[in-house]
Amino acid sequence: MVKGTQDSKRWAHFHSALQLAINRAAHKWTYEDFQECFALWCKEEPHGAEGIFNAISRHMEDQIHASCEALFKDFNVRENINTLHSVVTDARARKQRGDIHRKDLWKENLDPRAAVRARSVPLLQAETDRLRATLKKLEEENVSLYEQTQKNTDREREATEQIQELLVLVDDVYSKWNKVPHDEIGLWSLQAAENLAATQPP
Repeated sequence: MVKGTQDSKRWAHFHSALQLAINRAAHKWTYEDFQECFALWCKEEPHGAEGIFNAISRHMEDQIHASCEALFKDFNVRENINTLHSVVTDARARKQRGDIHRKDLWKENLDPRAAVRARSVPLLQAETDRLRATLKKLEEENVSLYEQTQKNTDREREATEQIQELLVLVDDVYSKWNKVPHDEIGLWSLQAAENLAATQPP
């Protein structure tokens, strides 16, 4: 049982009845029965004999109680009885509400596996739908990312082609520039400067 949760009435009644049964079983052998078995000793030592009888009864009660508690722990009896109480209470509430046509409603001829499937399949179906919706969303995001990546790739290719064309043009200009005689360029520049000076008003 989880700490902090309250035990069911079913467990309380069961445990109380068990304690009463253990008490009765431990004291079923009365002191009169004990006297019949040990008549002489009980007659000679009545107080001692009665003390031994009581100690034996208490030991039997403690031993039975300890054995029951060990069984409860090994088989989760307390938790299972509380679970049973919860199931029965829920079933009674559904019956009072008239909710008696559920697929997982227990019937005498109902296979337990079918009842489990009736309750678990809708949950699994809902989880499947959720996963499918998530998958669809991811696929749409993947398509969008792919298209964006493709556009970026196309732009990069176009930019690379333009750069290549510019480099070819620069190489061509540089090649032609190197072929021009520098002396002629200097002479042409000087003549152009003189002509420009001659056309300017004094």
